[in-house]
Amino acid sequence: MSDDQHVPVLLDKVLSGLAIKQDGIYVDGTFGRGGHSSAILERLGEEGRLIAIDRDPQAIASAAPSLSSDQRVTLVRDEFANLATCMGERGVTGQVDGLLFDLGVSSPQLDEAARGFSFRRDGPLDMRMDPDAGVSAADWLQSVEERTLRQIIFKYGEERDAPRIARAIVAARNEAAINSTLQLADIIASVVPAHKRKKHPATKTFQAIRIYINDELGQIESVLKQSLDVLKRGGRLCVISFHSLEDRIVKRFMREASRESEQYRGMPDVPVEHQPKLKLVGKAIAASEEEIADNVRARSAHLRIAERT
Repeated sequence: MSDDQHVPVLLDKVLSGLAIKQDGIYVDGTFGRGGHSSAILERLGEEGRLIAIDRDPQAIASAAPSLSSDQRVTLVRDEFANLATCMGERGVTGQVDGLLFDLGVSSPQLDEAARGFSFRRDGPLDMRMDPDAGVSAADWLQSVEERTLRQIIFKYGEERDAPRIARAIVAARNEAAINSTLQLADIIASVVPAHKRKKHPATKTFQAIRIYINDELGQIESVLKQSLDVLKRGGRLCVISFHSLEDRIVKRFMREASRESEQYRGMPDVPVEHQPKLKLVGKAIAASEEEIADNVRARSAHLRIAERT
């Protein structure tokens, strides 16, 4: 497939993991361009309900008429970290049959140069998933201290060359403001030659800045905790991650929530409030070779599934 922009990752596995009931209530917490949402909706009956959330205004505005005009669908522009509030306002707290989170940046965001996510397309250095909130990457880079920048590139990008990259960025901004994606990518490439890498030398630094600007890991931790109150018993939680930092958070959360509270582990009688909140459903699922061939962006995807107990 030449254009993978609208190809939802691990679709069949997600649909199977959600165990969709025709009259159930489902939440797509990362609507994107609606690929997963459309497939979920096709499996719902007249009494079914789908709530789709995205903080990117373009994602909500670009929703297909088949979704935006369907009475079973509610589109919400908000951060998924506000999940509990969104569900409370709609009277479905504790009634949701399935939650889906497809983490990270979406394909359309990467493909559109004006969003500033990609080091392969020249555009304004923005990187905000919600362009109406927060500080752009360009503004942040103009004032961040070198030490802080180095720490963020290392922590969120797992970049070994963080010291030299941070030093080069600070030196460059002292000469001229860094306002474009290719400008930043060239600065990074000048100190980390491409021949040393399998990937573009700016890959990890762009990832790190994007994660920090959007507080992506903090949002994930927050929404996972809220999912326990939102899901009904037997409801499914499906999370797709694309790099180790995300997957580590999801794996740890599901593992801990599937155990008794630490002080009661191994004891015969565990109070209800300290019993496991989740049951793990299988192991992490990766994309097949066939899917990766059809959609290269699926190559690093991992799906984890758990059920509310």
